[in-house]
Amino acid sequence: MKSNKVLLITIFILSILLALTLGIIIGIYLPKGKSISDNDQATISETTIASNINTNQSDENLSSNTGVENMTYNSNHNNSDSSNDNPNHNNSTSTSSGFAGRETLGALSVNNGKLVDKNGKPAMLRGISTHGLSWYPQYVKEDTFRFLRDTYGVNVIRLAMYTAEYNGYCTGDGNNRQTLNNLITEGINHATNLGMYVIVDWHILSDSNPLQYKEEAKEFFARVSSQYQNYNNIIYEICNEPNGGTSWQDIKSYANEIIPVIRQNDKDAVILVGTPNWSQYLYEAANSPLDFDNVMYTLHFYAATHKDDLRGILQSALNQSLPVFVSEFGICDASGNGGLDVTSANTWIELLESNNISYVLWNLSNKNESSAFLKPECQKTTNFTEDDLSDEAKWYIDILSQH
Repeated sequence: MKSNKVLLITIFILSILLALTLGIIIGIYLPKGKSISDNDQATISETTIASNINTNQSDENLSSNTGVENMTYNSNHNNSDSSNDNPNHNNSTSTSSGFAGRETLGALSVNNGKLVDKNGKPAMLRGISTHGLSWYPQYVKEDTFRFLRDTYGVNVIRLAMYTAEYNGYCTGDGNNRQTLNNLITEGINHATNLGMYVIVDWHILSDSNPLQYKEEAKEFFARVSSQYQNYNNIIYEICNEPNGGTSWQDIKSYANEIIPVIRQNDKDAVILVGTPNWSQYLYEAANSPLDFDNVMYTLHFYAATHKDDLRGILQSALNQSLPVFVSEFGICDASGNGGLDVTSANTWIELLESNNISYVLWNLSNKNESSAFLKPECQKTTNFTEDDLSDEAKWYIDILSQH
């Protein structure tokens, strides 16, 4: 009887041990918690992905809205008390390493006949001019400016706004004038966002004498300088190419009325003043300069036409410490067309570089002429390839790569 009890107890203990062993094995090889079917797993995965997409879309919308607000700031910053009302704040894209833009050079000024940076050191701007904004507005885009900056090292854009000619600022209707004003605003905003300098060019040409549309010029420069009075990257070019016998005295008379209009709003911006005979007679300005600070005088040349004689005029003006800025040049003839003279162009660049004279190439368009940056068949506004570029553009890109 006693042996039977011992046997039963032994069997009972072995049964408990067996049960515990099976429990441990099941716990190791089966997952904890509720089991999940394949369909349930798919449902959860889809829900998670949808949630992530919605989160990303919210981030993108926030980024997009921020961009819109920044553009609004750029055109209306004087009406805002936001801490973003700082013209030195880069609202869009940071500049690439080594890029000599407004973040590096800061507010430009003129000292001892030279363009200098915020630290008083010589500053060089190398850039490109648009063609007439009424005719080639498609290139006033941030992506276009960014590509020119990042790919070629361009640090200044010139916005060429014709005053006469077809749909000029002073000859077109009110809608056309508003379109041009909008393009100027957009161009300034894009350049500012990208840390570039921008030249606002009152592009007289067929109207010859800047006095012809003096009142319109006053209104234009008063409005733009008021709107952007706190910006440090805007250069005002108040008369592109006086010609047709326009005297230096006429130009001085005009400048003596326009410059104070700008100075009422912007005390320090660099102002460019054209010289007689399509901005060539620098000696007349050197002999009787304007009585304003931060003023420079423009020289324009086309290398296949203008050679040693005009280079001699430039050198004489420099010897008199005249501040000179080449706000337009090409390497074809003076018509903007014809064959290229690379030898003369290289001589010009050597002279400009050796004297720290800034220069701006004419022109950013696909017009069927040799001074156009793009071939006529190129319909792109950015991401240009070598096949898209004119011979002048290829030459210029090589020059920029050396400096």
